[in-house]
Parts: sequence; C-alpha cells; structure tokens
Amino acid sequence: MVAADLIRRCGEGGITYGYILLYIALSSGQIFFNKWVLSSKQINFPYPVALTLLHMLFSSVLCFLLTKVFKIIKIEGGIYSEIYITSVIPIGAMFAMTLWLGNSAYLYISVAFAQMLKATMPVAVFFLGAAIGLEALSCRMFTIMSVISVGVVVASYGEITISWIGVVYQMGGVVGEALRLIFMEIFVKKKGVRLNSISMMYYVSPCSALCLFVPWIFLEKPKMDSSGPWNFPPIILGLNCLCTFALNLSVFLVISRTSALTIRVVGVVRDWVVVLLSALIFSDSKLTFINLIGYGIAISGIVAYNNHKLKNVASEKKSVVNVDTDDQGKSQDDQAALTPLKENT
Repeated sequence: MVAADLIRRCGEGGITYGYILLYIALSSGQIFFNKWVLSSKQINFPYPVALTLLHMLFSSVLCFLLTKVFKIIKIEGGIYSEIYITSVIPIGAMFAMTLWLGNSAYLYISVAFAQMLKATMPVAVFFLGAAIGLEALSCRMFTIMSVISVGVVVASYGEITISWIGVVYQMGGVVGEALRLIFMEIFVKKKGVRLNSISMMYYVSPCSALCLFVPWIFLEKPKMDSSGPWNFPPIILGLNCLCTFALNLSVFLVISRTSALTIRVVGVVRDWVVVLLSALIFSDSKLTFINLIGYGIAISGIVAYNNHKLKNVASEKKSVVNVDTDDQGKSQDDQAALTPLKENT
C-alpha cells in the first residue's frame, strides 16, 4: 500500500516536472523561432505585426475548434458584455501591444539583451500598480526594485552595441505587459472572474487580432505589397503559429498541476536558458562579463520579488482559512445556543 502510494506520487511528480520542462523548452524555442523568422534572409519575413497577427488569428480559430466544435476543452463562463468591454478588451489590447513591440525589438537588438531588458518587468508592474493602489509602497519593495534596476543598468552598460530603437521597442513591450498584468489582477480581484489560460485565449485572441489588424493595414501591408508578390513560406509560418499555441497550452498544463506563481519562478530559469543559448545560436548575441554580472544582479532582485509575492499569497490564504474557521465556530456556537436544553429525568 505504501509502495503503491509512493509510486503514484513519483508518477504525479514526474508528470508535473515534465510539463515544466515542456514549458521551458517551448517558451525558449518560441523566442528563438520568432527571432529566426523575423531576421532570417532566407525566410524574408521582417514583419512583426503580421507575425503576431497570424498568431492571434491561429489561436482564435484553434480555440474555437477545441472548445465549440470538438469540445475537448471546456470554456469557463462568467464573461458578460460589461466585463468584456471593461476588462477583456484592455487585456487584449495590451497583449497585442506587448507581442507587437517585443517582436519588433528582435529586428534591432539581440535575444540575450532583450531578455535582460525584460528583467525590468517587476519594476514596471510595481510602480504602475502602486499608482492605482494595487501595490503597497514599502522599503522592502523599493530595495528590490532598486536591485533589479541597477542590474539592468549594469547589463546594458556591458552591451557591446546598443540600438536605441530596439531598446524603445522592448521597453514599450515591457510597459504593455505590465499593464496587461495589472488589468488581469483587476479582472481577478475586483471583477471576481477566474479563467484558465485556454479560456482566456478564447476571449482575448480575437480582440488582440482586431487590435493588430489596424496597425498592420497602415504600417506593414504597404511594405509587403511593395516588396512584390506574397511568396512567404506557409509551412514555416504555420509551424510558428502552432508552437505559439502549444506554448499557451503548456502554461495551462503547468498552472493546472501547480500554480501561477510556479510559472513566475520557472520563468527565471527560462530567462537564463534563453540568454545563454542565444549566445551560442545567434551571431548578434555576444555576452560580456559585465552583461552576466548585471543580469545576475537583476535576477536576484526578481527572485526576491517572487518570494515576496509568494509570502503574500500564503498569508492571504492563511487569513482566509482563519476567517472560515472562525465563522464555522461562531455558527456552531449559535446553533448550540438555539438548541433547547433537555431536563434531567
């Protein structure tokens, strides 16, 4: 009995770690895949808005097929028109902005340097969240944000060649992602709606596609038309879109086995994998000792930030359990008080 239980636990742990490794592999691979598609002269597809638009259209169609036609995955409800307008549309717009600007940055800066700039994400989330009252200002958080900022500055100082256009694109993507996370937090805490990643993609992808269609029409479609007939490799672009959807599915699998905070922690490992492997894969990614020192400082700040968030979540869960226990005790006392006493015979 004990042996069977141990085997079962080992099997479940193995599946969980398998999902985590799958997420790291797909997430890292998708970054490299996007960089290759956008910058490769053989493919000749330097259109980040068009690539992101394809991702969103593909996700929209595939989510519809999986949930409404084949009904493999159940879509969670609770989305009404008011919630869609005030929450889903802003999330979709910020998601589109994040992907558009982040992919555009790959045309100007290396993958490694882009990941180093992404380390400023907690800083953007914290200060934007504090501005609207979602984050509490404290000396501890200021210290963590300072460590991350100093690390990114040191890493940037160690960069051999800096394209400020690429930096602006990447930092714009960071701001867009920070706003998306804030809208998500409002969506969950204030609206009281919780969706898994597939349900979220089902609602958000069409909105993001619509937001991307407008800049594509005015910014990239004229360039694509002027370059001659559209002779882009459909198989490679289709595989790229499929990998993007598989990445979102892996996020769903990891969260279903663990939690959203696990994705944050695993993301730190993923970032190091991307930085180190990109230096081996791409010729424009040349790491210096100062790069690594600065990025290490920034990562230490991110680890402290994740640890702080984890403790806050644990304390919130503990307080909820205590409140439930108190309420249960009070209800039992009330019930005892209402029960008439029997006379001794």
